[in-house]
Amino acid sequence: MNTIELLIHQNADAYDWTNKLIENIPFEKWEIIPDTIESSIGWQVGHLIISHYFHSIMVIRGHQMDVLRQLPVKDYSDYFTVAQAEQSVGRFTPEKLLADLKVMQQKSLEILATVTMDELENPLEPTPTPHPIATNKFEAIDWNVKHTMYHCGQIGILRRIVSERFNFGLRVG
Repeated sequence: MNTIELLIHQNADAYDWTNKLIENIPFEKWEIIPDTIESSIGWQVGHLIISHYFHSIMVIRGHQMDVLRQLPVKDYSDYFTVAQAEQSVGRFTPEKLLADLKVMQQKSLEILATVTMDELENPLEPTPTPHPIATNKFEAIDWNVKHTMYHCGQIGILRRIVSERFNFGLRVG
C-alpha cells in the first residue's frame, strides 16, 4: 500500500467510525447540549462537514462548485466553526446534516483519489483562512484523519450522555 492509498484508507475509516457513532442516535437527541460538554451531536456533525471540506477538499483542489451549489457551506461555516452550539439549534434538521455529511465524505474521498504521490509535498491551495496545522497537502490530508477521530471521541462522549454507550461488540464475561 502506498502513501496515497494509506491516506485514503485512513480517511475512509475515520468517516466510517463517525457514521457508526451517529447513525443510530435518535434525531430528537441531536440538539441536546449537556452542560459538561457544551456541544451537541448536530454541532459536531455540522463541524465535520465544514472541516472535511476545508482539510481534504478546499486546500487540496480549491473550492468545488458542485459542493457549493448542493450544500449551504457558508451557513454551515458560520454556525459550525467558532459559533456556540446553542446558536445552531433549530437551524438545520438532523436528517439534512447527516445527508450532507455523507455527501461531503464522498466528495472528500473522490478528491483524495485524484492526488498523486508527487503532489503530497506541494503547498496547499490558497485560502482566505490559513490552515491551522498543515503546510503541504500530505499534512492536510493526514490532519483530516486526526481531526475527525478527535471529534469521534467527543461524539462518543455526547452519545453516551444523550442516548447510550456505543456497543463495540465486546463480550464481557
